[in-house]
Amino acid sequence: MTAPSADDMLILLAVGRTGRYVTAAEQLGINHTTISRRIAALEQAIGARVLVRVGDTWELTDRGREVLAAAEAVEAAVHSVGGGPDRSPSLAGVVRISATDGFSAYIAAPAAAQVQRRHPDVAVEIVATTRRASLQRSSVDIEIVVGEPTVRRALPIRLGDYCLGLYGSRSYLAAHGTPASADELAEHPLVYFIDSMLQVDDLDLATNFAPAMRESVSSTNVFVHVEATRAAAGLGLLPCFMADRWPDLVRVLPDTISARLTYWLVTRAETLRRPEVSAVVEALREQVTAQRDVLLGAR
Repeated sequence: MTAPSADDMLILLAVGRTGRYVTAAEQLGINHTTISRRIAALEQAIGARVLVRVGDTWELTDRGREVLAAAEAVEAAVHSVGGGPDRSPSLAGVVRISATDGFSAYIAAPAAAQVQRRHPDVAVEIVATTRRASLQRSSVDIEIVVGEPTVRRALPIRLGDYCLGLYGSRSYLAAHGTPASADELAEHPLVYFIDSMLQVDDLDLATNFAPAMRESVSSTNVFVHVEATRAAAGLGLLPCFMADRWPDLVRVLPDTISARLTYWLVTRAETLRRPEVSAVVEALREQVTAQRDVLLGAR
């Protein structure tokens, strides 16, 4: 058994963080066949497998995690060169976030801007989508989901709660009346997600208060919900932190109709150890804490 190459260890680091040869190759500026060849050389050098195929991603073996920890030390040493005794190594790289539409706009975007101001060489990519936590985090570094996720080989981190409330536009309520009780909701159409396309159980359960409400305008995008409600399409079940921004929207039955949901952050342990990812996670937590009252609909 020969000593492993430091370059090969850094290649393992990239694959371990992304779960894919192709993605790691893009980050390193080489082709994926070179990645495969260097991983094979690393495994031959240490006499053990470092990666196993799980679905369409690569997962670290126990021996792979040991090597990855050593690779992180190599990476830290490389980054420290030229830093000097009084200078911390600057953060750089791309961090990709997957999050729901509302969270992307009002939490992730200002958090990304905060990180960018502090660390100009960190680029943050935000992919807006509403889905369950992925079983294979090969294309994103951080996922933000609604409801506690069931994940393997990943870290679920509870960020904080937010509330959904029922809203109507002033023009809609003037024309159709304001419901005085939950029983009267059956007389009004609901603006919400497309039922057959909703993947998140907690969001599906949010409509249990009024199963008799018929659908009006529905969409996979919560910004469409807000605008359809403002356009008098019906009563919208909306995140309070989005609806309360509009003076033409009025919350209906606030003491009766309310659903409290939770945002969770999911990432790989090895991904979280990247300084630039850790900086983004910390900025997201700061934003959730700073906007706690807004998220809960406490104006």
